[in-house]
Amino acid sequence: QVQLVESGGGSVQPGGSLRLSCTASGSMFRLRVMGWYRQAPGKQRELVASITSGGSTNTADSVKGRFTISRDNAKNTVYLQMNSLKPEDTAVYYCHPLASMFWGQGTQVTVSS
Repeated sequence: QVQLVESGGGSVQPGGSLRLSCTASGSMFRLRVMGWYRQAPGKQRELVASITSGGSTNTADSVKGRFTISRDNAKNTVYLQMNSLKPEDTAVYYCHPLASMFWGQGTQVTVSS
């Protein structure tokens, strides 16, 4: 069983920044590819960014150059630094170990003037 706890969401104006955190239980965290997903109202959940155990990253084109994923294996935590936020980034953000059945509860990000 893996528990995932996301935090760091909130409401910001366009152009603002937020840093999301996701802390996972379990000793296997450092071996897993971790992803940040988001789901906006009425839309499908989409992968925003992922990071391997060794730190290699992939980022969706829609957020490339604005969002950065990172991880601290010693803290069992993965981060998503979000800069230059846009209204279309408004969504619930989830962390997820890829190829697993585990999801966190999500954290709401709202970008609005």
